[in-house]
Order: sequence, then structure tokens, then C-alpha cells
Amino acid sequence: MRWRTAAALVALTATAPGMAQDSRRPWPHAPVHGGGSVAGPDLSIDQLYQPVSIAGTPPSDFAWSPDGRRVLFLWNDAGTSFRDVWVADAATGEKRRLTRHGDAVKPEAGQRGISQAVFLNDDGGFAYVLNGRLHIADAQGRARVVEEEKQAIRQLSLSPDGRHLGFVSGNPVDARNRVTLGGLLWTRPVDARDDSATRHVAGDHAEPKIYVESYQWAKGGEAIVFNLADNRLMPERDIYYHAGGELQNNRVARAFPGEEVTQYRIGVTDLASGATRMFDRPEARHHIWSYGLSARGDRLFVSESDLLANDHVIWMYDVASGRRERFYAHSEPKHLRPDWQVAWAPDDDGLVILTDRDGWLHLYHQKNARSKPRQITRGRWEIANFEVDRDARQLYFVSNQSYLTDRQVYRVPFAGGAVERLTPPGHGSHEPVFGPGYRSAASLWSNDRTPHELMLLDFAQPGAGRPVTTSPRPEFARQTWANVGYVEFPSHVDGKTLVGRLSLPANYQPGRRYPLIVGSVYSDAVRNQWGGRRAHPTALFDQHLVSRGYIVLNVNVRGSWGQGREHNQGLHHRYGQIDIDDIESGVRHLIDKGYVDPRRVGLWGSSYGGLMTLMSLAKKPGVYAAGVAGAPATNVWHAYPSQMWVMGPPDGPDMPGRYEAQSALYHVHKIKDPVMIIHGTRDPVVLYSDTVAATERMIAAGVDHELVTLPGANHGWAADNLAQTRFAFNKMVAFFDRHLKPGE
Repeated sequence: MRWRTAAALVALTATAPGMAQDSRRPWPHAPVHGGGSVAGPDLSIDQLYQPVSIAGTPPSDFAWSPDGRRVLFLWNDAGTSFRDVWVADAATGEKRRLTRHGDAVKPEAGQRGISQAVFLNDDGGFAYVLNGRLHIADAQGRARVVEEEKQAIRQLSLSPDGRHLGFVSGNPVDARNRVTLGGLLWTRPVDARDDSATRHVAGDHAEPKIYVESYQWAKGGEAIVFNLADNRLMPERDIYYHAGGELQNNRVARAFPGEEVTQYRIGVTDLASGATRMFDRPEARHHIWSYGLSARGDRLFVSESDLLANDHVIWMYDVASGRRERFYAHSEPKHLRPDWQVAWAPDDDGLVILTDRDGWLHLYHQKNARSKPRQITRGRWEIANFEVDRDARQLYFVSNQSYLTDRQVYRVPFAGGAVERLTPPGHGSHEPVFGPGYRSAASLWSNDRTPHELMLLDFAQPGAGRPVTTSPRPEFARQTWANVGYVEFPSHVDGKTLVGRLSLPANYQPGRRYPLIVGSVYSDAVRNQWGGRRAHPTALFDQHLVSRGYIVLNVNVRGSWGQGREHNQGLHHRYGQIDIDDIESGVRHLIDKGYVDPRRVGLWGSSYGGLMTLMSLAKKPGVYAAGVAGAPATNVWHAYPSQMWVMGPPDGPDMPGRYEAQSALYHVHKIKDPVMIIHGTRDPVVLYSDTVAATERMIAAGVDHELVTLPGANHGWAADNLAQTRFAFNKMVAFFDRHLKPGE
């Protein structure tokens, strides 16, 4: 796979719209509207982040009718946050709204609305969840509340035979404010007139720390397989904070590296008899990545790994006896990303396995425990996820075969052969939900200049796509947005190829050196979709920065998906080391190519991105003129145990040096350049007390810094509420403007 250089990007940006695009890489787009002297959207942070979003509300939670003729989705066509249930005709794309709960909700309330909906039959009846309550509705949307004594209902799923609705509910709230994750699994007859026939399948009524994390139906609907989690040994932590004029306590089940973690068991319940068999695992603390019953229901696979994700093992169980054998095993001492996926092959002829055993994430078929895996796909590209069409013996998958930053839909014969692209021409990202019989898919689609929309894909016409929704408000098209493209450059440390997502002002002038902001830095942050990375709501923030005259860059740092195992393994035991070198390589490249003023470079990131920000400022003085660290992970001793995939175990001959080298807490005293820290006091992921510890060290060392405390804010501080989002982003803009001076 090859990418164009920054020089090519500059050349195209300076040329007229309509220039031909290279067939293998997404050239930066011409301005969506206007041009001339306009740098970007002429809107403030306060205008961009409003109850009615200029970019609209993306559709979500697609669910097909059993006959594949219709698809449900959650949406708000007015651009507010409250999602109601909509339905689209698969043949025509015609859509209509089925529920109207949002009509009674003021936009400024910020409510999320309905959380899930599923069809119950081909007549149009459906079930949905609003405020944790289960509703049953007819085809016209007339609904009634059922299961009223249950709360926090989620994970709705219709059985394959159409007879039962499965769902998970929460446990009753503990009056002592103890941890109550809870998760009880139930089945309810679809034709039930009341709740009397609802059956409890799994989960502990009396002990909320034993809960159903996930479940699947057997192919015929005669049984359910479930993953039962047990948190009884995990430590509980009190996170005290002041908000609303009083002391609050957010008590959470939260382990640090080396402490007890959740234990998992797999169970199968036969619905006719009610009998349940639990299957023993060699080590209950090990991660479970996937599981599934064979079509005949006689065998069960469980894909798991150790806590360091070095040893991938698939166990095969005989359902009747509970006996198990090691079906597959592969070890890699520096393995970093547990991207493995497993599914049954057609005719239950072994398993299809997604693994990076050849250095890239590809599909393999293994017939039995004694055979060797047969590779089905290969190449210097990676597969993100896949499904098996057992009847047609085809494999459907999402990959970046077309370009590193893309996510397109493909299929390949199970026997092997040519890979066929199914999504329309062009670049961008698709997240498909496949319909019955794999005749079609409902895809959440986006690219760098198009917010996320529902597109229907008809696989009888590969390459055809029917857009269903239009989410942005009319004023979206009247704005001039950033010109986004991709650059390739070598690491200044080891010469490895790196890729960056580059946002330029629409009126970019070659030869002028601009101020640069790198961020929001994180892994998996370089992707062709609106905003680049959806986990942090910064699409409009990035656009605002560009409109002020900044260039915005993000880098596919080591540890990220898409460039193969060697690329992601570069982060092994190296938080805050090779990743920040990769970011610096992007900065150096843009300076060398004449894009950027080397005296006006800033960066920012949150969580792991906050770690990289503080480490960059501490280890690379003078490279950055300013940095903002949101909820920064300063102490890896307090990380989640799952992050030991990267940082390693909390013991060994290289400890404590290995953890200290990856913890910003031990480096912040070296910071010389301006820094701002933003953190919420309620954060259970990265503790606010860790930020206090870091600022204490900075004060002791005389490090000048700004601390923005958000009372009662969570880890995702930029998404809690709009007032907080506007406040924090305005603080950041003022800080960067003060130190990087974009108007010069």
C-alpha cells in the first residue's frame, strides 16, 4: 500500500475543484461551499455546540425485520439529541417516523431518547427501550409499557424462530449505594399478553456482582448461550468529589494492575427444559473475546487469552458432556492488540478465525484441533470484523484494503478466491449491519466531509448504495469546511512509514507557514470519517481551529490498527515513548515541507492522549509551544489491568523502572513549555487524584501550569453536557490562541 506525499497534497489543495482523484488514496476535498478568503466555518464554539447541532444527529442502532424488507433505526431529523424510532423500506429507502416521544422533550434537555429497538415480526410490530423501560408497539407505533418492575433493560434480541424476545435487566438499586452493575437475562414470548410467561434465564437476583455481560441465541432459538461475569473479588473504590453544593461519592468496581479482576463463565440454557450447564474454564480471569454454539447446538467454542493478550486459545466444548479440547492456540510474546474474532464455518466444518498470525489481520479456516489453519485472505491490509453466510458459503468483512484510513465492505468465497468490494466507489467508512440472508446491509456511512448517515447496500448490485438519511441542518451546506487529506512520512527514529490526517484551511496558501495543533492525539485516530475519531466529539472543534487559521494533524501512532502487527507492536512496553516520537515525526515533516511555523506548534489529547501530551512536553522541550492534557493518564499503576497488553505486568526484574518510564507522573517536573490540564472530579477511569498528584510534583518543581477542574465531570468530559463542552473548548481555544497566535 502506498500513500502520496505532503507535497502532492499541497499541490492539489492549491488547484481548482474538480481535479481527478488518485484511485488508491483519498485526495483532500475541495471546499464544500464557497472558497476565496474563507478559512473555515464562521461559527464560534458556542454556536457550533448547541442543542440543535449543525452537523445533525447521526442515525444509530439498525435492526432488520425478519423478512429483510424493512430496517429500524434511531434518529432525530431535527438535529437534537433525542432519538425516536424510524423505519426505512429496504427496496425504496422511503423512511417514516414510528414514535414521537421526542416531541415532548425540549432540545436543551440533552436527553438521548430511545436506546434500542428491534422488530418482533414481519407485520411491523417492534419493541424498544426508553429510559430503561421496555415498550411493545404495533406497526403504527402505538405502544404499551411491559415488564414494569424491571429497570435498566438492554440487549434486546429476537430469537431466530421469532417466538421469544431476549433482554437483560439491571438488579434493584442497593440502598447502601454499593456497586450494582447487575444483569439478569430474561426471555419473553413475543405474543405474550402480560408478563406472566417471562422466564429468568441467568444472573443472580440476590448478588448484583454476578451478572450477564452478553448472550446469543442458538441458531434455531431453542437455547441461549451467555457470558456470566463475577465481580465479587474485584476491589471497590470510593471516588469522593464535591458537586451541587455537597460531597458526593461515585463508588465503582475498579481494579489496578495485579489486583483481582472480573471472572467469566460460559453457560448454555435449554429453553424447553430450563436446564443450564456451566462450562469450566482453565482460568476464569482470562479474557473472553468471543463464543458461539454450532448450528446443531452440540458444540461450543470459547475464544480467550491471558491477561497480557500474548496467548490466544480457542477451547471447544461438547455441550452434552462439558468435555473440552484445545482447538487452536497461537502465542506471540509481544502481542499487543486482541483483535481476534471467531465464527463457525459453513456446515459446522470447524471455525473461521480472524488473526494476525502472518503479521496482518486476515481470515483463516481451521477444520479441527489437529489440522493447520488454511489462510483465506492475505495482503498488506487488515480486516476489522467479519460474518459468515453459512448458506451461500461466503464471508463478508470490513477492511482497509482500498486505503489505510478506509473501512469498506467486501466478500470472499469461504473456499478462497477473489475478494469483491460491495460498497460504492470512493473513500470513507462503513459500519454495516447485515440483513437476513446477507442480501443487503444497513450501513452507517461517513467520510471526511460528510457526517454519519444511514445507507442501504444491495449486494445483488455490488457498488450500489442508497442514502436514507440527511442529518446535517441546512446551514451546514452554507459553511465552508476544512480541506482534509492524508500525508505519508517516515519516522525520524527508525524510518518506518507513518500516516497522518491533515486538515487545512479552505483558503490555504502554499508558502505560508501556519500554526499547527496536533490532536486530539490517540491510537486509531486516523480514519476517513467525519471528525476522524468518533470516541471524542471533536469534529466541530477541529473545524473551529482550522477556521481560526490553524492546521490540524493526527498521526496513526504505533499501537494503532491497520498497518500490521509490526506497527502496533512498536508500542509494547512503551507508553509515552515511540508513540510521541511518531507524533514528533509528523511535526518535523510538516515543518520540512513548509506547512508549519516551528515556533507555533501545539498538541492536545485526553486520557491516553493526555499521557502523550504530558510526555511530549516533558521529553521534547521546545518542540511544542503549548499543550492541553485532558483527563491525563499520568500513573500506569492505576490503569485498567487490560492495559497490561501494552505496559506489561506489575512485576518483573525491570520493575518499577518499566512503569515509571511509562507514567507521566515521573516526568512532569521536566516540563518547560505552557501546559493546561482539564479533568473531571468524578472520573472513574483516570482518577482525578492522579492529576492532583501530578500537579503537586509540578508545583514542587516550579512548573507553570493551568488546571481546569470540572466538578462532577466524567472521563468523557467533552460529552457530559453542552455547557461544560463549550466552557472547556473555549478554555482550550483561548489557551492555544495566547501561545500560538494564529492571526500572525
